Amino acid sequence: PELARTLSGVNLLFHDAGFIQIKVTVINLLLAAVLGAGLLRGKSLLRYLLGDAFRLSDEGWRLLTVRFALFFLCLAAANEVARRVLSTDAWVNFKVFGILGLTLVFTLAQARLLEKHALREPAS
Repeated sequence: PELARTLSGVNLLFHDAGFIQIKVTVINLLLAAVLGAGLLRGKSLLRYLLGDAFRLSDEGWRLLTVRFALFFLCLAAANEVARRVLSTDAWVNFKVFGILGLTLVFTLAQARLLEKHALREPAS
């Protein structure tokens, strides 16, 4: 949040929409880096965030974390392409509707992984 405020402040200072566009890339790269760093340390940081919502095997958490880290990298790349080839108005539509749509589709596509790696309650 602090980085986002700083980048927004830079945008206001220089009156340049480019800083807002770059902020999306920076945030997605940071999310990918944090998830990747956790994996390198043998931890799934998504487990800490979503552990109360889902009960998954260790392999399930690892796969979900890898997929989300890669997804954030792809979003960063897509934003870089979009900000370079689209007008500012078209980029805003991409940011609001495109990124939201991609995120919803990607998240729903993880249903099979969640089902396959779900921990079952022991029969009583």
